[in-house]
Amino acid sequence: MKSARHPRHVTNKWKKNAALMQSSELRAYLPETRRFSKEQLLNMLMKHKMVYVKPVNGTWGKGVMRVDFKPNQRQGAYQFQIEKTVRSFGSIDELYTSIRKHKLRGKYLIQQGIDLLRYDQRRFDLRVMVQRTPQKVWKTTGIIGRLGHPKKIVTNYHSDGKLVAAEKLLSPYLKGPRLKSYMNMLQNFGEDIANHLKVSFPGLREIGVDVALDQKLRPWILEVNTSPDPYIFRRLKDKSIFRTIMKYARAYGKYK
Repeated sequence: MKSARHPRHVTNKWKKNAALMQSSELRAYLPETRRFSKEQLLNMLMKHKMVYVKPVNGTWGKGVMRVDFKPNQRQGAYQFQIEKTVRSFGSIDELYTSIRKHKLRGKYLIQQGIDLLRYDQRRFDLRVMVQRTPQKVWKTTGIIGRLGHPKKIVTNYHSDGKLVAAEKLLSPYLKGPRLKSYMNMLQNFGEDIANHLKVSFPGLREIGVDVALDQKLRPWILEVNTSPDPYIFRRLKDKSIFRTIMKYARAYGKYK
């Protein structure tokens, strides 16, 4: 029986971010995140030039906007994109008013934008699946790449992203033993995140960490999903990965 006090699923991005911020090791890999307001939007844009505005309780990339500050643009220094539509504005007031009009209901946050690595001119990030084994140990069971649609800002499969083996997406940047040791680092990274989050959220049994890689191959924790879709791993050539994920998921009662 799972206790109501210890939920298995935590939707609030702000709470998960706050829990991760308590770790001095993991804090360095978290993009700066603020509550959504006009003042914070301006501050974050001046500092980072590109940010993401996201629903605090959203899933599948719905309602996510990318906001850029481009001081040399003729049509307006401020612009934001949602889905495939880009809008430009001459002032922060106009930008803020339009974002408010297009956002979903509920609270939003602003997250420092990461200049993602690309494959075939398309941005990509990685999903790292970490599960609690029957021995109550956290283990990374799968890593998969999510290649974004060329005209969209999110990489999610549900937003026309493409699922690709992480090794393939990383192959232009890393080869042989360096690629292998990088994949090992990502596995450990996922397990460190799970082991830290279990302190704040003891009910967790699985997490899917969305990891962005910047131009220097530094990993950033974009988001932690506490009810990740295991079926995306069916797309991998190595079918044993999906079988293992499902075996653990059944063991902790996600599927009968």
